Amino acid sequence: MRKVFGIDLFAFGWICFILCLGEGWCEDESLYNKMKNDPEISQFISWLEACRVCKFSLENEPLTIFAPVNQAFQKHLGLTQDTDSLAQYHITNIPKTVQQLGVSSTSINTRLPGGAPIWITISPGTYNDAFYVNNARLLYRQSNIVGIQTQTGRAPITQILHKIDEVLIPTRSSSNLSTQIFNPNAWEFLEGYESLIQGSHRVRDFRQKIKHLRKENIFRTEGGHTFFIPVDEGFANNRATLIDDYIVDGHVIPNAVLFTTPTKKDSPFQTLANRDNVIRVVISFTQEQRENTIINYVKSHTLYADGKHPQGVVLAEIVKANIPVKNGVIHLIHKPLMIVDSTIKELLQEHKDYICNVGNVQRMENIWDETPKTNSRFFHPNGYYPYDSRIMHKDEKDGGILNNFFNEITDLGFEGQNFLRTIEKSEDITLFAPCNSALDSEIVRRIKMDRSKFLEIMKMHVVVDNRLYLETVRKENEHGVFQVPTLIKGKNLYFNVITVGNRTMTVEGGGVNATVIQPDLAAKNGIIHIIDRVLGIPYSTVLEKVSTDPMLRDTFELGQMQLFNAQLNDTNKKFTYFVPRNKAWQEARVEMPSAIKKLFMYEYAYHAITTLQRHLIVSDDVFTMERIKQMTKTKQTANQTNRTNIHQPPAVELPTLRGSLKIFVEEKLDNSLKRNYGSAYIIHWEDLRIPVFRPNVECTNGIIHVIDKPFLKKGDIRVSSAGVLETSISLTILALILNHIANA
Repeated sequence: MRKVFGIDLFAFGWICFILCLGEGWCEDESLYNKMKNDPEISQFISWLEACRVCKFSLENEPLTIFAPVNQAFQKHLGLTQDTDSLAQYHITNIPKTVQQLGVSSTSINTRLPGGAPIWITISPGTYNDAFYVNNARLLYRQSNIVGIQTQTGRAPITQILHKIDEVLIPTRSSSNLSTQIFNPNAWEFLEGYESLIQGSHRVRDFRQKIKHLRKENIFRTEGGHTFFIPVDEGFANNRATLIDDYIVDGHVIPNAVLFTTPTKKDSPFQTLANRDNVIRVVISFTQEQRENTIINYVKSHTLYADGKHPQGVVLAEIVKANIPVKNGVIHLIHKPLMIVDSTIKELLQEHKDYICNVGNVQRMENIWDETPKTNSRFFHPNGYYPYDSRIMHKDEKDGGILNNFFNEITDLGFEGQNFLRTIEKSEDITLFAPCNSALDSEIVRRIKMDRSKFLEIMKMHVVVDNRLYLETVRKENEHGVFQVPTLIKGKNLYFNVITVGNRTMTVEGGGVNATVIQPDLAAKNGIIHIIDRVLGIPYSTVLEKVSTDPMLRDTFELGQMQLFNAQLNDTNKKFTYFVPRNKAWQEARVEMPSAIKKLFMYEYAYHAITTLQRHLIVSDDVFTMERIKQMTKTKQTANQTNRTNIHQPPAVELPTLRGSLKIFVEEKLDNSLKRNYGSAYIIHWEDLRIPVFRPNVECTNGIIHVIDKPFLKKGDIRVSSAGVLETSISLTILALILNHIANA
């Protein structure tokens, strides 16, 4: 066999031939022949072959074809009407490779009569950009297939094929009508809506308001924009009377054509309502999953408000998405944005289908094999692409979060009705509503069996006389850890706002830290934050709580020495742990710089462990602040006649891992201490008065009290240089003992 430079030419020729077939490199073959031999687009080929205009274009014109793969047709099993128009909408008369498609919000005219455009969106990715045609993703590895159409006496014609994961649907009138609408802009869409093929919804109410306010021109504006049109079903409760110029403008995002799939979720976009420095309204998209269906939502967020347009978020479901028009894209929504005309109670009932994974269901980009698969988990009604299986949770049959929360309260009977009345009558209320899966966890189901306990927990989710918008909490947190009282006496909520990337708010109540997955839902008498856990029901062990709470980081790091922390994960024991917060150690460094410096050095770990042992009680039950206070009172009564200092209560002796802790607890009845330190409790130990920042943080195997000073005094840590070796030997023995205790 002949070889050149050691390469077998016969084998090399076969390799080139195979690559040519697989990658579309054989450009001298016609595009039609390549398409006929591709079984992945056979359904689309049947459309082309039945369309005379399409066949003429394939034989005589330069063009680009966007061909849906067969799986894309599963969403449109009944789509048989006017397939000629549908086929023409997938063809343009200019050959364009992927790299030549343009930039986001670029439109390309199609072969459909009137030149109805398709819109290009480019979504930046970590490794590669993702390209979308309307709402369909372009399958990059199966695109850029070039064919050459040759005819005698004419120059060769270049034609290009790209595969996409959705069928493109044009906005058109029925072919049976005498007056055809081929390529409407947004206003022509509204005016001719009844003639268009758009389903059963109607948009007369919003159209009439636009005419009355003389706002037609913003829907006629050329370019590329995004329009949200509320359907007539959403105009209950005289909502039409509330719509003004600002609200109409708040339904338009200028200079951005946003289809649901390629648009980044929870990313705000400016609306036309941002003018005159009076109000500011942004819009974002979010999603939720109900079984195998993705539901799209749009959120208007009024950031700056006036007397007529309240601050907060209004959430509307998109009932028909991604309607392309000449000047952008239209989404039909189930109610108007910006209008706040429901109470908290009504909002709970209205958003009955909003569940935990809202905003978290997104298309995986640039990291998957685009070869079509038959596995059903990779097929989505809006197109063919994979999702991260970890977020494919089955939606509960009873609906979603807010409706479930409402039902849980009403199931409590008379007490539940009183709770709802409290919510209704308050003018400024903040409700933290747990999402559906949070309410359906096994731990919560067990708590529900105790109705009074569950009602108390639900009350912990309510803050009265205070609208705690995310921005309000963020500003308050700049001055320290922000906290507010709840309906339960002595139970506060503590907040943290993460400002890196998208702002995220967390709230802690009763030892449980929850993330706000949807903030600032606006109601007439307050706001709702949707959270991913039920507050007050412990989910974590003492170790998990200490290790994950950033306020307790220093104590956790101290306990990492010589395996002290390991025992805190034991679920067969009950711990009461007095945990100094970071601020306590910072202040101790000022008062005892040398001692605290040594305490956090590994070679002096013995002292770290013995110090923490003084803070930890292991017993058959936990010691809450209320219990310690009662023990103090009982001992005070019993020893009344024998006491020498009648002004100071007797100390209670609690058994710690290092001897005993002799303390007594007092509770201040005024609110000044609670405002400054977080709670009204003060621990008296030796000659120190130690404020309790957070009492009774419940865990699955015990309880934590977050305190503002460690149980440590000057002189407790004294180590000579000669004693370091002896200390190291002691540490080794102590580590073995602690490890044995943790595994006992």
